[in-house]
Amino acid sequence: MVRHLSRRQIFWLLLSALLVMTIGTYAADSRTEITLPGTRVFPESLTSTADGTLIVGSLEHGNVMRIAPGQTTVKEWIEPGTNGLNNVLGVFADEKDKILWVCSDKIDPPGDGGAALKTFDLKTGAPAGSYPLPGDPAKALCNDIAVGLDGTAYVSDTRQNRVLMLKRGAKSLEIAAEDPLLAGADGLAFGDKTTLYVNSVTAGKLLRLGLGSDGKSNGIVDLKLPRMLTRPDGMRAIGKQRLLLAENSGTMSVVTFAGPDLQTVVLQTLKEGLPATPGVTATKGMAWIVEGKLNYLQDPALKDKDPGTFKMYAVPLPNR
Repeated sequence: MVRHLSRRQIFWLLLSALLVMTIGTYAADSRTEITLPGTRVFPESLTSTADGTLIVGSLEHGNVMRIAPGQTTVKEWIEPGTNGLNNVLGVFADEKDKILWVCSDKIDPPGDGGAALKTFDLKTGAPAGSYPLPGDPAKALCNDIAVGLDGTAYVSDTRQNRVLMLKRGAKSLEIAAEDPLLAGADGLAFGDKTTLYVNSVTAGKLLRLGLGSDGKSNGIVDLKLPRMLTRPDGMRAIGKQRLLLAENSGTMSVVTFAGPDLQTVVLQTLKEGLPATPGVTATKGMAWIVEGKLNYLQDPALKDKDPGTFKMYAVPLPNR
């Protein structure tokens, strides 16, 4: 006997099937710790894709490594020098446009015009484009990247107090925001399509940039913090007006906003007590943070000492 289903029954069957597919797709990862191979890796940034792939760059070695979904084996993916790579800072996986964005800088010696935003094919790692940072080559520092819904890439230029932008199809970077408040600009993340958050690694601030129809900033707000941030660094958007933040105090937090005009920052600590941690990402229900131990490069008392191994840690990402 053939049973005819009502529209209501068909709707709920389809919804149930969709929920099952969604739960399977976004089931939490079982990995909680990964050790990066080699010595003096000094990872500065971390990114990921929806399938659980993790991507991390090495500041010291100038390469990019990748960890396959569900695996803990770390493999070199993009070799030093590829597409002119020098010291690797920010990495960002743009799945919509299938691009891996990478900040490349010449740290030692600085000032030779080595600061550039590089692009690679997100699937193969093949080199694509290279976009030098404008301005004083002795000061330019490409630090981190965030990409808007329209495909525009935003880049923090830490030493020139500004945020740059590269529109989809553009041939060169242009200034999106330049202000003394942006001194030490580092981590970037979108709150919504017209709101870009920027932290200052030197001043411990979290700033909100409003973006106009041309993609450029039309105002900067210095947000109210519950405590001073300690050398804030990598940020990732994990929902509307919800961010994941790494501080080089060894702390990872979820950032949300409250109060009139959402000007008050709310911090929910997920992990703390680690060595200096510059990078975070989130994928498959887990929040990841990476040890960078950059103090071994910056502190003269530690510069010649062995930093030991570098690890990545994951904890479940709270729903709210």
